[in-house]
Amino acid sequence: MGEFIWHQWARYVSITASVYAMWSAYWGIFYRKVFWDFVGGHLRAPGGLQPSSAILPLSQIIVKAPAVQIFALFVSLAMLMLELRLPPVKGTSLGRSWVVRIALLVVQAVLTILYYQGTNAAIWSLIATFGYIQASVKGEKEEDAKQHRGKVGAA
Repeated sequence: MGEFIWHQWARYVSITASVYAMWSAYWGIFYRKVFWDFVGGHLRAPGGLQPSSAILPLSQIIVKAPAVQIFALFVSLAMLMLELRLPPVKGTSLGRSWVVRIALLVVQAVLTILYYQGTNAAIWSLIATFGYIQASVKGEKEEDAKQHRGKVGAA
């Protein structure tokens, strides 16, 4: 049996979560719904569940103007650029850093949990974060990072 490599697994989960976040942000722009509108809501006979006034600021940036969805779209595109190792970031310290990936995955999870379509993307982003943290704790190194260690201007 082989050894389980956490950072490779986390990379595949992160790609999946980022594609899901991008897709959910796209649909969240057209079908706007706050995921947390059921908290403190009132059930009314004609009209169903009415959200409480406590989530009004959240509703303004998700339903009125889809700012959260657009920002989640940009974060997921940046995450895909890092994970797929596109030429602008390939070989740079930013492209090799797990800390940047963990931070972007947490931001992606926080943004996507706010709107209804992004709940699964948030869960998978947190799972990928756990995978990168586990790889860091176990002391794993990426092969790409080993090749460029100590070189200035490596491409």
